[in-house]
Amino acid sequence: MTKNEELKKLFYVEKSTIHGKGLFARIEIKEGTYLGTYHGPVVDENGMHVLWVEHEEGVWQGRDGKNMLRYLNHSDAPCAEFDGFELYAIADIKPDQEVTFDYGEDPAA
Repeated sequence: MTKNEELKKLFYVEKSTIHGKGLFARIEIKEGTYLGTYHGPVVDENGMHVLWVEHEEGVWQGRDGKNMLRYLNHSDAPCAEFDGFELYAIADIKPDQEVTFDYGEDPAA
């Protein structure tokens, strides 16, 4: 499940109380569910929708998000988590709940 058409079965984008637009669950999603893959071109500079993933110790890769997952906002109590560029639910998610993840450390810092 990676294309926006497939992601739209699970999510919609709406104004967020956290920041700008957010990604919200359309349906109930159980903990452990694969939610989608963060797609976009590989980049080497930070940007508004760039997700950084550490592939090996100290080696980071960034992707400039081009699908709906680019609207994920940060939370210190997230309901989703990335494993590489693949997103999984780490808690049950209710319909209309904003889907969030912990941005973690800034690799550029």
